[in-house]
Parts: sequence; C-alpha cells; structure tokens
Amino acid sequence: MRIWDIPPSRLCKSHLLGEHRELHAMWTVITEKKKGYSFHPETIRWKGKLKAMYLRHEELVKEMNYRGYHHKSPLDKRKATGKVQQNVFVDIPSKQIQILKQKGCRCKV
Repeated sequence: MRIWDIPPSRLCKSHLLGEHRELHAMWTVITEKKKGYSFHPETIRWKGKLKAMYLRHEELVKEMNYRGYHHKSPLDKRKATGKVQQNVFVDIPSKQIQILKQKGCRCKV
C-alpha cells in the first residue's frame, strides 16, 4: 500500500498504475469503513484527508490520460471531504525518491 508524494509525471508506468490501483483500494477502505488495511500506516495518514486523496487521484488521472491510458474509474467527489493537503508522510518525499531509485525501474528520480 503506497501513495507516493512525488509528481505522477516522475513515476514509471508500473508505479503510476500501481498507485492508482492502491489509491482506489484505500479510498474504499476509508469511505466504506472496511477492515482490510484500515490500520496500515499509509491508510491512517489519509484518514480525514479524502479531499487531498481525491486531488491526488485527479493528478494521477491527468498523467494517465497524458500517457494514453483510458481512465474509467472516477471517485465520488461528494465523499472528498476533509483536508485539502497531505502533510503527513510514512516516508518523506526525499526518502521516497531513494526507495524508487533502489527499485531500478524507469521512474524519473
């Protein structure tokens, strides 16, 4: 479970699409009060920040569209409540860049 805190344009295909998939899973856990992953640190940091999560999703969608993917899974904007900005990190963005560098993928980090 991870939502990165770096621009989607810097993510490789695998991390862009993976984040999008995980964001949807986390959105469901939070908005529908599901048990799975509800105590995961990444999930906890987004509780009370669904507006910020919604905005991150829109950034991902914009990048996916730019790359030619056809997005067909919008989030319910009516559920996008809470804080607009995410300022709590499991790993700070500079650490996230190090993590991505170690993966040896095509992320632009």
